[in-house]
Amino acid sequence: MKKLMNTVYVNNLDRYLSLDGENLVISNGETEVGRVPLHNIERIMTFGYTGASPALMGKCAEDSIELVFMKKNGHFLARVEGSVSGNVFLRREQYRIADSPERSLAIAKYMITAKLYNSRWSLERAVRDHAPRLDVESFKKKSAFLNEASRNALNAADIDSLRGIEGEGASVYFSVFDDMILQQKEDFYFKTRSKRPPLDNVNALLSFAYSLEMGMCSSALEAVGLDPYVGFMHTDRPGRRSLALDLVEEFRAPICDRFVLSLINKRIITNDDFFKREDGAVMLTEDGRKSFLSAWQKKKYDEITHPFLGEKVEWGMLPYVQAMLLARYIRGDLDSYPPFMWKS
Repeated sequence: MKKLMNTVYVNNLDRYLSLDGENLVISNGETEVGRVPLHNIERIMTFGYTGASPALMGKCAEDSIELVFMKKNGHFLARVEGSVSGNVFLRREQYRIADSPERSLAIAKYMITAKLYNSRWSLERAVRDHAPRLDVESFKKKSAFLNEASRNALNAADIDSLRGIEGEGASVYFSVFDDMILQQKEDFYFKTRSKRPPLDNVNALLSFAYSLEMGMCSSALEAVGLDPYVGFMHTDRPGRRSLALDLVEEFRAPICDRFVLSLINKRIITNDDFFKREDGAVMLTEDGRKSFLSAWQKKKYDEITHPFLGEKVEWGMLPYVQAMLLARYIRGDLDSYPPFMWKS
């Protein structure tokens, strides 16, 4: 099993990254403000605009260290990577599956079944932990609907039907999302999903979490030799990492959504951690991103028992584990793709 190594997050917008021997050097103007050995780093993620030296980019490419440039709202901007890894025959089979509606559906329906299943158990967990503060009857009805939707997804006749089932299930799930926000209700509320741009604090947090998780999924797919840009449910578009979008569906409710709720309910993030742009977009401040990323990094080391493998796995390794299982299915080593189905 691959080891979960460290990700270095460079949150300040005015930091410059360079190389000194085997070390990442972080500078503010002429002043060195940080130095990290490269040997135990797998990813450097920077939210700044001043850039990185060609020497550091080359070293990262040689040592398979991912250097990712993000916009300050968490959206992906660019990535430096070395030569593409993976078996050409694996990718060819991936492309053949993507070109076949029937074979694509066989994978996509498992991913969406898992998404709906995980959404259901997120609601069940909320009821278990906070029943006196929730409308339990309403939650149970939504849970029953999601249970039925997950069964329908597994038996979907085509991709369009599957998308309809997924969309309806997501609407039901988010209809009670605001009820799971138990603290700071004046500043944190959820009415509807707004993405580009996020228009309130909760949507800003969700978008940031989804962007980070999708980046992890994309890296994991490339690590096992798959093409993150060719998916089975999300359609191909220039620059769109369709397979990463497919894979992240399994992790939205149990990882991203629950993490965002914990930030709010534990008051790790407060209203002071946001600002609003002139166009109405709500974004995390620099300090807000720092608090978010610190908690995110700690969360990645929490362990669960993987439902298919029966082994202890760190949360941060789940995208890699699922990418590995997907590659094994595409190679013909598994009869079907086993999605991540979480039950706490």
